[in-house]
Amino acid sequence: MTAVALAYSIVGLVLLYAAVVLAWFASKPGRHWLVVPCAVPIVGAVVFALVGLPVVHPVLAVFAGLGLALLGTIGGSPFVSLVLDLATRGSVTLGTHGGILVMSPAPVREILRGGAAIGYLERAALIGSVLVAQPAAVAVIVAIKGLGRYSELENAAARERFIIGTLASLLWAGACAAAIALTW
Repeated sequence: MTAVALAYSIVGLVLLYAAVVLAWFASKPGRHWLVVPCAVPIVGAVVFALVGLPVVHPVLAVFAGLGLALLGTIGGSPFVSLVLDLATRGSVTLGTHGGILVMSPAPVREILRGGAAIGYLERAALIGSVLVAQPAAVAVIVAIKGLGRYSELENAAARERFIIGTLASLLWAGACAAAIALTW
């Protein structure tokens, strides 16, 4: 292990954990666009692994894996918010509890509440299942989520938001899980 490789590894870890903090700030209302630079450590880890750069030290690899798991879990929420904003272009009215307001079939009501908490659990479960070499568990995660939300999906806006949000969340967590798996 050279001093230069160690220095690069430490700088990379500092940037990774800075991205975790930035992702936490991005999860606050109206700041989801801050998640964009948080993708840099994910892409960097994948590129370094694909190029064949060796892991400098096992302890640093553990800290990198933990940082990527945190980034995958925390950074998914602002990423989903950003994707949903781009997809709906402001056409959906959000409720006070994080759900969406729908007008039919009865008076205005809020559905799809609790999506952030469900998203954190979904992303953590996906990353965990990939890391323990059980990728089939991802199907179980998606099935549980779909069954839990089934009664709220009678509205077209809710279905669209559910599908886009779920896929964006799984994409973010999957990219982080892939970066962890490739660097270990």
